[in-house]
Amino acid sequence: MPRLFYTPPTYGGHSPKYQLLPFRYTRMDGEELLVNEAGEYQFVPNGVVDQLVRHQLSTTTGLYQTLKAKHFVHDGDSSPLLDILATKIRTKKAFLEQGVTLHIMVLTLRCEHSCQYCQVSRQTADRTTYDMSTASIERSLSFMMRFPGKHLTLEFQGGEPLLAFESLRYAVGVAKELAAKHGKTISFVVCTNLAVSTDHIFRYLRDENIKISTSLDGPAIVHNANRLRSGGSSYDVTIANIRRAREWIGHENVGALMTTSRFSLAYPREIVDEYVAQGFGSIFLRAINPYGFAVKTVERTGYDSSEFLSFYGAALDHIITLNRNGTNLMEVYATLILAKILTPYTTGYVDLQSPTGAGISVLVYNYDGKIYASDESRMLAEMNDQTFRLGNVHEDTYLSMVQSPAFQYLLSASCNEALPGCAECAYQPYCGADPVRHHATQRDAIGHRPTGTFCQKNLGIITDLFRRIRTADPALQRIFFAWIRNKPHGSLISCD
Repeated sequence: MPRLFYTPPTYGGHSPKYQLLPFRYTRMDGEELLVNEAGEYQFVPNGVVDQLVRHQLSTTTGLYQTLKAKHFVHDGDSSPLLDILATKIRTKKAFLEQGVTLHIMVLTLRCEHSCQYCQVSRQTADRTTYDMSTASIERSLSFMMRFPGKHLTLEFQGGEPLLAFESLRYAVGVAKELAAKHGKTISFVVCTNLAVSTDHIFRYLRDENIKISTSLDGPAIVHNANRLRSGGSSYDVTIANIRRAREWIGHENVGALMTTSRFSLAYPREIVDEYVAQGFGSIFLRAINPYGFAVKTVERTGYDSSEFLSFYGAALDHIITLNRNGTNLMEVYATLILAKILTPYTTGYVDLQSPTGAGISVLVYNYDGKIYASDESRMLAEMNDQTFRLGNVHEDTYLSMVQSPAFQYLLSASCNEALPGCAECAYQPYCGADPVRHHATQRDAIGHRPTGTFCQKNLGIITDLFRRIRTADPALQRIFFAWIRNKPHGSLISCD
C-alpha cells in the first residue's frame, strides 16, 4: 500500500533545534523586553527577537538557556518545563475558581458631602427613598450565598452608608446568619467619609470587626477643594474622625483612598507627605473616573492621561525617596502591577484581571435591588445607561443573570488576550480589559485601546515600573519586594 504522507524532511529539511513558545515583545531604551503568557519577562539585546524567530539563536549560549528556563523557547528536553508553564498560567488565573468573592451593597445614595468629582450622582441627606429596603437586603444576601467561594467580602457603599446605619446593622446580622448556615466566612468593610460617625457607630464597628475605608485627598488645601461640605472644613472633620476611628477599631483597620482631580495635579509631594503625616502605610494614587458628577464637572476636575502620568511619576519618585530614607510607604497601584511582574501570583484587583473582574469577581447590589457588574457599572446606570445591569435580586436567579444580554456583552470584551491592541501588547499579562470604562468613554466595550485612558495610563505606568526594575539597585529591589509582601523594607535581606 502506498504511503499517504511523506516524511517531514521532504518538505524542507530537518526540524529546527528549538521551537518558539508564545510571547510578546516591545523595545525599550535600546533593548527588547520579552514577556510570555505567564508574565515571565526578559530583557535582551536588540536583534535577539529576529534571531529567535529565524531560529538562528545559538543553543549553546547562556541567553538561550535563560529563555528556555523562562518558557520563551522549548526543545527536546523541555517537557517538564512545559508542565511548569501550564501551572504558572493556571496560578495567574486562579481567581476564576472562586467566582464572585467581592459583594458590594449600596445601602443609600444619600450623602452630606458635595464632592466635585462624585462618581455616583449622590442624593441629599434627607431623601430616604434612596435607601435600600430590608427586603432588598435579604434578597441580596441570599444571592450572595450562591457563589462557591468559602470566604466572601461584603463592602458597604453609598452615598454615605453611615446615614443608613440601621440598615447596615441589619445587613450584618443577616449576613452572619446566612454565612453560618452555608459554611462561609465574611469580612466586612464600610466605605465612609466618617463625617456622620459617632461613638455608638464606632463601638458597633469595633464589636463586629468591620473595617473602614475612608477618603483623604491630601492636605487641607487639596482635600477641601475636592471634597466640599457645608458647615466648614471637610479636611478637619476627616482627620479628627480618622483619629477617633483608629482609637476605637485599631490603626490597622482604617484605610484611606485619594482621588486625583485637576487641582490635585500640582501637589504630588504634598499629597504623599500628608499620608505620611497621618501615619498611613500606603497610598493609592487613583485617577478620576468618568462617571457621575465627574462627567458634568470635567472642565474643572478632569485632565488627560499625560498630565496624570506626570503627577504619578513625580509622586512615585517622592515615595521611593522617602522609602530610601527610612519611611515605609507603599504605592498601591504600583504594588499590584509589581506583584504581577515579579511573582507568579495574581491580585484581587478587578480592574487588572483578564477575564475582567466585573461580574466575574465582583457584583454590586444597588439600593433598589438591581444587580450590576461592578461599581463603575452602577455609576454608569446613575447616568441613565443600564447597559451593565445584570438583573434584579427580586426577579432573577444566578442562571438568568449569567445568560442575560448584558452579561454576554460584558464577556464579549472580557479577555484582553483576544482584544485588538491588547493581544499584541507586551504588557497584556499585567493589564486588564475593563469593558465598562471603554463602553462609558467610547460607547463600545472593546473600544479603540490605544486612545483609551485605561490603556494610556497602564502603558505609561507599566513602562515606568519596568525602567525602574531594569536599573534597580539592591535598595530599590528591597523596597519593591517589601511592598509586595506588605512588610517594612528594612526587614528584608539584600536582593543582590
